[in-house]
Amino acid sequence: MDGKLIVSSSPHITSKTKTKDLMRDVIIALCPALIASIIFFGYRALVIEIVSVACSVFFEYISRRIMKREQTIGDLSAVVTGLLLAFNLPAGVPIYVPIIGAGVAIIVAKQMFGGIGQNFVNPALFARIVLMNSFPVLMTTWYPATPGNFLGDATATASPLGLIAQGAVDKLPSTLDMFLGNTAGCLGETSALALLIGGIYLICRRVISATIPCVYIATVFVLSAILGQNPVVQILSGGLFIGAFFMATDYVTSPLTNKGKVIYAFVMGVITVLIRVFASLPEGVSYSIVLMNIIVPLIERKTIPLPFGAVKEPKKKEAK
Repeated sequence: MDGKLIVSSSPHITSKTKTKDLMRDVIIALCPALIASIIFFGYRALVIEIVSVACSVFFEYISRRIMKREQTIGDLSAVVTGLLLAFNLPAGVPIYVPIIGAGVAIIVAKQMFGGIGQNFVNPALFARIVLMNSFPVLMTTWYPATPGNFLGDATATASPLGLIAQGAVDKLPSTLDMFLGNTAGCLGETSALALLIGGIYLICRRVISATIPCVYIATVFVLSAILGQNPVVQILSGGLFIGAFFMATDYVTSPLTNKGKVIYAFVMGVITVLIRVFASLPEGVSYSIVLMNIIVPLIERKTIPLPFGAVKEPKKKEAK
């Protein structure tokens, strides 16, 4: 001790873990879904994923150069955004779709707000919503999983949620097929097994907390059952697992407080089910997460714990 009192702003507890380390763990966790996408959708999936990742890194490099900011492509966050964006695309989209999506995600949703740590919504989901509204036909044309056939001449079909919306419940794939990923859908969302493996890896590595994915998935399960839907089909369909483990848990756009995480995940689950059951859209994961991203500052303001020793201020009485 040199006798000096050092006064500094928070945080006072730091970690040796860097952004690059966290992003590397996320990439590792996404690998099972990456492999599953190639198995079920063939080389076309790999092409879309490579283009999406490459363009995301390129746009991050160019935008940082133009804005004269320190380069951040080494932190691997652009790679994660590119992968998540690709996982939210159908297998049959033209190559220009992931290119446009990468530009929207990196330049508009991320760099225009200051870069990593300052974006107010998840960049990959923001890009998906923009693409959904810009190319509705391309973004809702699904191809069935064709293991070993590399998509080939497969004809478009409906996703499980699309079949439910059409009332064709009898045509739904088996529960096992939906769990493994042998069904139509976006590249990285069909295999619940692969996503579950990745999610457990992130939880075990303490990259994410189990609170948000568990509360989110449980809310969708219970509310779906209450509204007369098959809860197992609902949690295995669409982008629930990839959203719960990989996008709703984003550090920047999710609450830090435990109470806030529960509120955040619960409301997301409610919005997801309400959109699926009552809206014209068969899927609500993207919209629910982005909507909740926007109100995260309010959730944190209302759930922030009192500092040690602080006394809660009494409510002011209204003047009569």
